[in-house]
Amino acid sequence: PDGRSAVSASADKTLRVWDLNTGRCLHTLAGHEDGVSAVAITPDGRSAVSTSIDTTLRVWDLNTGRCMHTLAGHEDGVSAVAITPDGRSAVSTSIDTTLRVWDLNTGRCLHTLAGHEDGVSAVAITPDGRSAVSTSIDKTLRVWDLNTGRCLHTWTGDSAIVCCAVSFDGVTFVAGEVSGRVHFLRWEGLN
Repeated sequence: PDGRSAVSASADKTLRVWDLNTGRCLHTLAGHEDGVSAVAITPDGRSAVSTSIDTTLRVWDLNTGRCMHTLAGHEDGVSAVAITPDGRSAVSTSIDTTLRVWDLNTGRCLHTLAGHEDGVSAVAITPDGRSAVSTSIDKTLRVWDLNTGRCLHTWTGDSAIVCCAVSFDGVTFVAGEVSGRVHFLRWEGLN
């Protein structure tokens, strides 16, 4: 989080905060009831958000190792999470076919993003924090307005899309299919 430490997630239901200089474990973060599938760090490096097969996310204070919020609402395992550049919100993806936008200060769900027809595999947020890109086993990539929760665009690939990223320009998206294809997509109407 501060350049001298890192956070790992495990199927053993825990996360660990590591000192990169010594290799020593600083904290073990326990509380999930099933394997931890992903973790993201807030831009200030003070907090982490973890996702789990147990259908929840947890917000952790990395200095103390304390869980500050448990975010509940998904109906199946949570697969990925991304944090907005301002560190105030997170977007989670789930096998339940939805994404959720969370307020990290209150733990409240702001929006449920529905439209995918199969499990959602990945999410990335544009540099301005206004939009998110999600990918799904349903072969689609979707662009979402995070303020309204509305789907702005859907693009369909040839096979399940399992990963995505957004470039620094905020309008070029990269999507990886299970087939091995990588697509570079540019949406001129986003900004």
